[in-house]
Amino acid sequence: MGMNLLYSNDRKGHYPNSWYAATATPMERFPALAGELTADVCIVGGGYTGLSAALHLAEAGQRVVVLEAHRAGFGASGRNGGQLGSGQRMEQDGLEALMGEPEAQKLWQLGEDAKKLVKALIDRHQIDCHLKPGIAHACFSKSEAAHERAYAEHLQNRYGYDQIQPLDEAGLQAVCPSPAYRGGSLDMGAAHLHPLNFALGLARAAAGAGAQICEQSEVLDIQEGAQIRVRTASGTVTAGHLILACNGYLGGLNRQVAARVMPINNFIVATEPLGTDAARVLARDVAVADSKFVVNYFRLSDDKRLLFGGGESYGYRFPADIASTVRKPMQQIFPHLKDVRIDYAWGGTLGITMKRMPYLARLAPNVLSASGYSGHGVGTATHAGQLMALALQGQTEGFDTLAQVPAPRFPGGPRMRSPLLALAMTWFSLRDRLGI
Repeated sequence: MGMNLLYSNDRKGHYPNSWYAATATPMERFPALAGELTADVCIVGGGYTGLSAALHLAEAGQRVVVLEAHRAGFGASGRNGGQLGSGQRMEQDGLEALMGEPEAQKLWQLGEDAKKLVKALIDRHQIDCHLKPGIAHACFSKSEAAHERAYAEHLQNRYGYDQIQPLDEAGLQAVCPSPAYRGGSLDMGAAHLHPLNFALGLARAAAGAGAQICEQSEVLDIQEGAQIRVRTASGTVTAGHLILACNGYLGGLNRQVAARVMPINNFIVATEPLGTDAARVLARDVAVADSKFVVNYFRLSDDKRLLFGGGESYGYRFPADIASTVRKPMQQIFPHLKDVRIDYAWGGTLGITMKRMPYLARLAPNVLSASGYSGHGVGTATHAGQLMALALQGQTEGFDTLAQVPAPRFPGGPRMRSPLLALAMTWFSLRDRLGI
């Protein structure tokens, strides 16, 4: 597979130099796996998916071991834009066309359940992660804004969702005074949060419920069978069930998943605190995602920095200068920030699928996997962990609904993918710029 994404851009066992890591509630390291352990369930990956699965299984009385190559919340779970969006990553009219209306209704409900679950976990486990309501969707053209209005009406009429309000240009400017946008919508049922603090809160809750979390325990080898053996450099876990929760960092652990979930990199900066100037960026404390194909997403931190995500790369390595990679799109949206100081710049690896829907699969009778959240992971990944925990206890309904969504393989093997994707993305961004 060439380079290992676990190490190509990061130091072993260290969080990236992000604003999130700098402001997270510190957590003692969990010791690495040592020797031979037996468990009911072994979980590979300590992000939202794995930690949520561990918490829900431990609460149900299962013996659970989580193996994490770095630290809990090290991957996309601790680095993302912090947006807890409604529904699925694919819009409902797209899902209706793909799956038919009854299935689309079920998928919408699962998306709503995911938001509810995140909010309930934060509340029940007293996780201090600055949870706040509101995500605006910002459009660059009048026709996109018209689509946004029609979609908001579709959600109201067909799904009874009344938390989303279409915005004309003046309405959007009252939320986000950027010269780039022509309208959009505001979803007050969606929310935003400090993603690493949320992940660490899940880790504490899972450990408190009895799950054993092993950090710096990279999985080297998995032997499937009635009893599954999972080996790291310093030990082995033998378990009746296995959950793969690796997302963009799966590497060569499973071919079926690797063919359908592709890692891509995304980048975020945190500016210096903007103080009273913050209102020139966001007049309301909501998050924003815009309609560009390579999406810009941003919000204010609780200390009034602009956290701005933009730009993508499709090789394995992050660019040498992440700050200037992100400064470009940030300046297009907020020209007045061209000289603003950037205090933190970081990248992360997420997993995307061809249809931009999560890939949930039963890979063997006692092996489940969930990944490929395609930038919609805060809610979906947390929920997928719970759905896998329920499926292992025989309640498979929610898991099966997501597992039925078609998940085509990416063309070409892993070696061909990066160049193919780079070509596709160049075309899409060109199309965006030309307004085709």
